[in-house]
Amino acid sequence: MKRALPLLLLVLTACGSKSIEGVQTFTYAGGDHRSGSLVYAENPPAGGPHNAMWQNCGVYDRPLYNEYVVHSLEHGAVWITYRPDLDAAQVAALKKLVEGRPYTILSPYDGLDTPVAASAWGAQLKVDKADDSRLKAFLDKYEQGATAPERGASCSGAYGETR
Repeated sequence: MKRALPLLLLVLTACGSKSIEGVQTFTYAGGDHRSGSLVYAENPPAGGPHNAMWQNCGVYDRPLYNEYVVHSLEHGAVWITYRPDLDAAQVAALKKLVEGRPYTILSPYDGLDTPVAASAWGAQLKVDKADDSRLKAFLDKYEQGATAPERGASCSGAYGETR
């Protein structure tokens, strides 16, 4: 009987968790501050070493430095990136999606292998259209989500420049 209870809890936990189709997950330790240009495993990055300064959350019309944004992800931000040639209507839809969300960053991203990507600390979703309903689900789950090592730390008052 002792074995049945842990198994039951495992089944209930698995059934109660909501997964978003297409989300890839990664494991990174927080707090690894480094200077200079860094190389990341994912494009755009979804965690790892980063600059000691974070990127201010907000909407940008130019690409950002990965090293600052990754620090914002550590604070619980979600970074939505899009190809620079994405049509204006889709960019407008992304702006509307992040409107009023204090822990989001929106920016174009050179070399993106998909039209739109959403990245959080340890998670990433790539989609073809800005109106894909999984983007909102990703924001709802990962903005200030449990995967962020420094969830709740500031997302303003630091680096606000673009590349």
